[in-house]
Amino acid sequence: MEAYNTFQAEDPNKALLEGVPANAFSSGKHRRLNLVAIVLNIFVPWITFCVISWALSYWPHYKVPVLAWLLVVIGLAISAWSAYLAYQCVHNEQDPKWYAFFSVVMLLAVLLAIWVGDGNYRTYMEALFDLNNMNAYPNVDPSDQPGQQLMDAGRVYFSEGTSLDLRKGMSFKNHETYCVAPIVNGKDQQPSYDFWAVGIDCCEGQDPEFRCGEYNNVHSRAGLRLMRADERPFFRLAVQQAEAAYNIRAEHPMFFYWLQDPVLKMTLWAEAAWRFLAVSTLCHFVFNFFCVAGAVVVFSKMGTY
Repeated sequence: MEAYNTFQAEDPNKALLEGVPANAFSSGKHRRLNLVAIVLNIFVPWITFCVISWALSYWPHYKVPVLAWLLVVIGLAISAWSAYLAYQCVHNEQDPKWYAFFSVVMLLAVLLAIWVGDGNYRTYMEALFDLNNMNAYPNVDPSDQPGQQLMDAGRVYFSEGTSLDLRKGMSFKNHETYCVAPIVNGKDQQPSYDFWAVGIDCCEGQDPEFRCGEYNNVHSRAGLRLMRADERPFFRLAVQQAEAAYNIRAEHPMFFYWLQDPVLKMTLWAEAAWRFLAVSTLCHFVFNFFCVAGAVVVFSKMGTY
């Protein structure tokens, strides 16, 4: 009678499995999901940045601002949703890292897009849209026409003989120096000096010498309207100082950038806005790519990649 064997027979496949990595026979689903997470984290925040920064830079911000800012809200909502999913993963004892990372990079993309798009709009495009909606007046004689008749002027082409009266330049300093000089036709005293060339940080001293825009271009005889509402009060104060200093009147002062070709200047603004947006878009892609690459390295060292 054979002795009863209390030990189970050794599994013949066990020896074959020794030394083989545990994930060698995994389905590969976890790795594919991580690859999807990597691709999503690279492209979704970048696409979000592109869409929001474009909408805040161009016509949606000007014509339908609610739509432009709705895109911002949607971006923030996606970031919050991803953060909620990360919290749910923690609650269910699952790995939340990619959800949390996606929430952070989405939030950064939205905030950076606001900074780029709104800054681009305020610096270039808002004034450009306003100027395109305003009138252009040819052959304006500043000594004969009062500013009140041209309140809707965006571009003004002055009559022959018009120039800057640099002797009556004035400035007002408030962190920056706001410089003004009257636009005149002839040397006679005008009843009201309503047209003023302006610039910032381009005049010096108590008796400022106006050196703004194309002041030394003999072919300059046009003005592009100043549209920045936040700068206008300081130029008005400079004009008031000029009125007191030179015993002149400015009943309805209007402010212009003095130049030869206003249309060319507007074209350069549009090109600058597009260039700034393009460079910002490229920079964000590179920044976001390296953030994702860094996350992959960190997560792989934590054993979750």
